[in-house]
This record gives sequence, C-alpha cells and structure tokens, in this order.
Amino acid sequence: MRNLFRKTIAPTLPILVASFFLAAVTLSSAAAQEKKNPQTAGVDNTKMGAYRAIAQHAFLEFQKGDSAAAAQLARSLERVWDKAEDYGGDTALKKTHPDLFEEIDKAMDDFVLPLTEYKTKPPDPARIKAAFNAYMEKLKLAD
Repeated sequence: MRNLFRKTIAPTLPILVASFFLAAVTLSSAAAQEKKNPQTAGVDNTKMGAYRAIAQHAFLEFQKGDSAAAAQLARSLERVWDKAEDYGGDTALKKTHPDLFEEIDKAMDDFVLPLTEYKTKPPDPARIKAAFNAYMEKLKLAD
C-alpha cells in the first residue's frame, strides 16, 4: 500500500496543493473585485441609488403582499424619476445619454405599471420579479 502511494499519489501531490492554492486565490480575488458602493442609511451614494432604494422597497412590499404600499412606492419612483429628468438640466441622463435613459425608463415602466394597476389586474409575481431584476441591472449601467 505504501508503494502504491509513492508511485501514484506522491508525485502529483505538489500539483494538487498548487491547484488548491491557485483556486483559493482566484476566488478571493474575484470576491474582492466586486464593486461595493458607499452607502448612507442603506441607500447607495450613486446617481441611481435613490431609485434603486425606492424600487427595492416597492418590491419588498409586493413580496409581503401589501399591493397598496407597493403601488404607492412604485408611483413615487416613477414621479421622482420623471421630475429629476425634467428638471435635471444639461446633466439629466435624458440629455447626456438618451439611449440609456430610454432603456432605464422602459425597464422602470415594466416594473412599475403592473404594481400600480393591482386593483384592476393582480400582478403576476414572476413577471414582477423579472421586471424588478431587469430594472436593477439597467440602473447599474448609469451609476
């Protein structure tokens, strides 16, 4: 048994150990590279942080089953977004990156509309989750 170890496993042991350490370093490096935005009171201090926070709260209320609160937050999100773009002047995303603005606006509408229409048409949870995730991804593009 000892000879079997020496002939088969012992020669590959340094390679196995090196592979293990390489994998550990790669994983820790990838985790360290994930961008963490500074926050205040749980809201990202980024251009899109406030929109992200309101959307997260709306989604959370929807998940809890409080459609009225989700709708109110969704409507607030839409109004804050529209007003910021209307009065943002030359720095508004609509003027600086019109294509990106349209992408985000469409993703937001896909998320907001079903929440605000909850009284006449119960929102589909899978659709809301997909729209929320898509909206979150689009917001990252403008941070």
